[in-house]
Amino acid sequence: MPTVTATEALAHLWGVLGQPAQALSRVNLTGAEPALPSSFAVGTLAQSTIAAAALAAAQVDTLRTGREQTVSVDMHHAALEFRSERYFRVDGQLPPEPWDKIAGLYRCGDGRWVRLHTNFPHHRDGVLKLLGCAYDRDAVAAALSQWKAEAFEDAAAQAGMVVTAARTFEEWDRHPQGMAVAGQPLMTIERIGDAPPTPLPTQADDQPLSGVRVLDLTRVIAGPVCGRTLAAHGADVLLITAPHLPAIPPLVIDTGRGKRSAQLDLRDAAGAEQLRALLHDADVFVQGYRPGGLTALQFSPEQAAALRPGIVYVSLCAYGYDGPWANRRGFDSLVQTASGFNWAEADAAGDAKPRPLPAQALDHGAGYLMAAGAMTALARRMTEGGSWHVRVSLAQTAYWLRSFGRMANGFDVADPRYEDIGTYLETTPSGFGALTALRHAGQLSDTPPHWTRPTVPLGTHAARW
Repeated sequence: MPTVTATEALAHLWGVLGQPAQALSRVNLTGAEPALPSSFAVGTLAQSTIAAAALAAAQVDTLRTGREQTVSVDMHHAALEFRSERYFRVDGQLPPEPWDKIAGLYRCGDGRWVRLHTNFPHHRDGVLKLLGCAYDRDAVAAALSQWKAEAFEDAAAQAGMVVTAARTFEEWDRHPQGMAVAGQPLMTIERIGDAPPTPLPTQADDQPLSGVRVLDLTRVIAGPVCGRTLAAHGADVLLITAPHLPAIPPLVIDTGRGKRSAQLDLRDAAGAEQLRALLHDADVFVQGYRPGGLTALQFSPEQAAALRPGIVYVSLCAYGYDGPWANRRGFDSLVQTASGFNWAEADAAGDAKPRPLPAQALDHGAGYLMAAGAMTALARRMTEGGSWHVRVSLAQTAYWLRSFGRMANGFDVADPRYEDIGTYLETTPSGFGALTALRHAGQLSDTPPHWTRPTVPLGTHAARW
């Protein structure tokens, strides 16, 4: 069994957040590993991060109302929610396959493997241009047979593409970025400006985050999960995308629950001015651009805090905030591959090629860390004031998961099927049809989380509160 229990993982995370230890007595964790077929404690990561976010919501509620809610999280339900994009249906139908046909693993000419992420058209086209081949798996495989894995990884990074070579844990630990991640904390919450203590507005709806306004500038899974979680606890979440930014439609459906959706082109002066106007009345600003990406658009943490003293600014990146890869683009599957998880999982399962984790665990884990950090910073703003910057990365989340230890019997559990999880599902209207999807696993005793707004197509709403 893993060397760290979910209770211990939650206590550690709660300490990283700087939250009061006595609040942990109000948490009830049920279930046990293995929750998903893996040699890693994915269920422990799911349960502890979802519990931390739920307890952080309860702490905000205590500051608002004085009540002390209890929190309960079942590990099986939490593990399922780490795969929420696999388990939803629209009008009873499976959504389209979200992944591009040439994405995935390939063996290079030196016998090593690389993983390509080509789900955005510009990433796909850039990889094909670099390889000089047709849009076909066999053609890509033939082209990569002429490359060494790390040489192609470097060439792709220099071209702004998203590719990683598969490494073992030992190789990652010797890599400069692996060493940089090992020296970083799990996450950080830093005061970046002054502002007076700010109580949250009184609302007729008594959800913990009622009246809290969130700007969600994220895509794919991790950042959108953060916004979805804040919405489940009552926040007014406005998703901001742009017509020119690619999206993965099935993920929009799953992670858009509870949000309104608008589009602004921040490269345009009028669009940037609209976002500044929204920011003046926002409480939380969540962004998943690569480090420095929003600075050029005048929306860095410090710039946002100057525009809106008291803002809680939440940042997500792939490989951490220090080290040679700090500015490198990345996604969950690539961080898994680069940091050793896929070879370790393959070794445990007896596979001959790298094997992914049974969920986008780094994405989902980071999303709940972001939500927990955002609500922790809101609580600090209520009591001591200030503007705050929360920083989370996929690689730091991965390093924490690795610290939980391994399971010899991890593959003995059955892979949960849609047909077996009916008790965790709910059906609601949406902008796409009748949506059947997972309920939230982080339960509060007095204000059960729920989504009051249906998920809608991108750009459905005007860019205003």
